[in-house]
Amino acid sequence: MKMSDTTRQRPTPIAALTKGALAGIAGTLAMDLLWYQRYRRDGGKDAFYDWEFSSGITNYEQAAAPAQVGKRLVEGYLQTELPDSSARPMNNVVHWATGTLWGALHGLLATSVPAESGGPRPGASLGLATGVSAWGASYAMLAPAKLYKPIWEYPPPVLWKDLSAHLLYGLGTGAAFRALSIH
Repeated sequence: MKMSDTTRQRPTPIAALTKGALAGIAGTLAMDLLWYQRYRRDGGKDAFYDWEFSSGITNYEQAAAPAQVGKRLVEGYLQTELPDSSARPMNNVVHWATGTLWGALHGLLATSVPAESGGPRPGASLGLATGVSAWGASYAMLAPAKLYKPIWEYPPPVLWKDLSAHLLYGLGTGAAFRALSIH
């Protein structure tokens, strides 16, 4: 059966995951550029590379949530204590892996609903949903782990600042996925 010019063939799950992961990298970079712009506006002095790759982190006590999550996962699995020197790379690996994995999920969802069913399209709306989901999941998972406070304990401006960055992540992911999916 020959497909018409207006009918698109769905990508394989591996292609959807791969394009989604690449889109998640683009979304993560977009979000990080926003966070960096805010950091500089608030008086931060580090160059982007140093800021992005956690140059000031020397131990887990000063590391952000991604490093803390990675430390717990690795130490729990390996049953060994990680050295403080692993805090910086752990922060970066978990941060970028999280964005990449959310992008892979976006790719699977964007390609799993047939266009004629009226489901979400691989564009802005699905990207926004991806960003909101990643944002909500972070509070849902990190608060019980005592890495975040419960969401209701944060003032609305703090939540909005975080949500807006995740919305940009979703838009960046959605736009990159759409660009990667054009034949």
